[in-house]
Amino acid sequence: MSSTASTATSPLGSGAPPGTERRWLTLAVLSVSLLLVGLDTTVLNVALPTLVSELGASTSQLQWIVDSYLLMSGSLVLFCGALADRLGRKWVFMAGLALFTAASVAAAYAGSVTALVVARGAMGVGEALIMPATLAIIGHVFPQGAERTKAIGIWSAAVGVGTVIGPMVGGWLLSGFWWGSVFLINLPIGLAGLAAAAFLVPNSRAREARRLDWSGAMLSVAAVASVLWAVIEGPDRGWTSSAVLLSFAAGALLLGAFVTWQRRSAAPMLPLRIFRHRALAVGDVLILAGAFALIGTLFVVVQYLQFVLDYSAGQTGLRLGPAALALLVAGPLAGVLLPRVGLRTVAAAGLALLLASAAVLGTTSPGDGYGRVLTAMVLLGAGAGFVITSTSDAIVGSLPDRDLGVGSATNTASIQLGAATGVAVSGSLLSDHYRSALAADPHSSDLPPDLLSSAQESLGTALAVARHLPGEAGPTFADAARGAFVDGLGPAMTTGVGVTALGIVAALVFAPSRTASAPRDKDAS
Repeated sequence: MSSTASTATSPLGSGAPPGTERRWLTLAVLSVSLLLVGLDTTVLNVALPTLVSELGASTSQLQWIVDSYLLMSGSLVLFCGALADRLGRKWVFMAGLALFTAASVAAAYAGSVTALVVARGAMGVGEALIMPATLAIIGHVFPQGAERTKAIGIWSAAVGVGTVIGPMVGGWLLSGFWWGSVFLINLPIGLAGLAAAAFLVPNSRAREARRLDWSGAMLSVAAVASVLWAVIEGPDRGWTSSAVLLSFAAGALLLGAFVTWQRRSAAPMLPLRIFRHRALAVGDVLILAGAFALIGTLFVVVQYLQFVLDYSAGQTGLRLGPAALALLVAGPLAGVLLPRVGLRTVAAAGLALLLASAAVLGTTSPGDGYGRVLTAMVLLGAGAGFVITSTSDAIVGSLPDRDLGVGSATNTASIQLGAATGVAVSGSLLSDHYRSALAADPHSSDLPPDLLSSAQESLGTALAVARHLPGEAGPTFADAARGAFVDGLGPAMTTGVGVTALGIVAALVFAPSRTASAPRDKDAS
C-alpha cells in the first residue's frame, strides 16, 4: 500500500503505516492471544501433582512436560521471527495460533507422559510463531512515543498476567474437570482469536527480509536440548555420569557451532549485529534473569502449596492470585515510570523484588503457613511486571523496522530460555536435595528399598507410599517426606537469588538510563 493511501485512512497523519487507524483493536486481539500463550506457560503447574497419580510421572518427567514447551519455543523463536519478517507477520501469527490450538487439543487427550511431552513441544512451536510476530506488529502499527510505551505495557501485562493466572485457571478447572481440561480451554479462545485476527490485524513484513536459516534453527534446538537434558537428568543419573557430562559437552560444542555459523552465514537466523543496540543486549539479559526466577519459583511453590500445605488444586490457584493482582498493577506502573526514570532503575527494581520473593521462599521452614507464600507472591508479581514491561519496551524501541521481527524474537527467546533453565535448575536442585534428605531420614530406614526408591521420585509419590503404610508409620513417613521437600527449597531458591542478583548488577552497570528511539523505516505491506 502506498504512503498516500495510508495517510488517507489513518488518523496519525502522513507516513503512518497501514492498519494504524484500528491499532487499539489490533492490540486487543494480540493481547487476548498473548494472555492465552502466557497462561499455558504455567497452567499445567497446578496439575503436576495430578499427573503424578494419573500418568505416574516422576519429577524429571514433570520437568520435561513443562520444559518441552519452553525448549521448542525458546530455541525456535529466532527462526520464527525471521520467518515473520519474510512471509508476513499476520500470517505467521495466525499459523502459530492455529498450531497452538490444535496441539492443545492433542495435549488434552494425551494418554501417556511421552504423548503429553510431544504435544507440549508442538504447542511451544506454535508459541514461537506467535510471540515475535505480535511484538513486531505492535512496533509496526504504533508510532514512537507514549502510545508505543503504553501498548508494550499492555502487551507485557497480557503475557505476565497469563503466566501468573495460569495456576489459578488450572486450579479452577481441576476442581470440576479432568486434567486435560487445562488444555481444552484453549480451543474456543484460539478459534475466536483466529477469526478476529483475520479482520483486525494488518499484515506487514520487512522490506529487506533475510533468507531462512534452517541450519541455525537446527543447531539452536540441539544446543538448548542437550543442556536442558543434562540439567534435568542430572539428579537421576548422577551429575558426574558419562551421559550427563557428554550431554553438557555436546551442548557447549553445539552452542559454539551455532555462534560460528551465525558469524559466517550470509543470512543468519540471529544477526549478531543487532546486539550492538545496547538496550536490546542488556534487555535480553535482564528478561532472561527475570524469567528464570519467575517460572522457577512458580514451579516449586505450586508443589509446596499442594503437597506440603495440603491445598487442593483450586485452593492453590486462588492462593497464587495475589501475584496476578500485583503484576496487573506493576506492569502499567512500569510503563509510566520508564520515560521518567529509565530502564536502569525500573529493571533493577523489578529484579530486586524477584530476588526478595525467592529469598522469602528459600528461608521457609516446615512450620510456616500460607502467610510467607503470600508475601513471596506479591513480590513475585510486582517484580515480573516491572521487568517484563521495561525490557520489552527497551528492546522494541531500540530497533529499526527491518529488525523488529528478529529483535522481538530475542526478547521471547530470552523469556522462554530463562523459564526453561529456571524450571530445570530449580527443579533439579530441589529433587537432588529432597532425595538425599529423605534417604538420610531415620524414618526411611525401615522402608523396603523399592518403596524408598519410589518415594524418592517425587513428594507426591512419597505421600502415596505413606498412605499404604500401617499404623502411625504412614503419617510419620509423610511428615519426613514433607520435611525433605522443604529442606530442598533453600538450594532451589538460592539459584533464583543468585541469578537476579547478577541481573541487578548488569542493570545498574550496563543498562542505559534512557532508551533512545530507533529510526523507523517503512515495512513492505
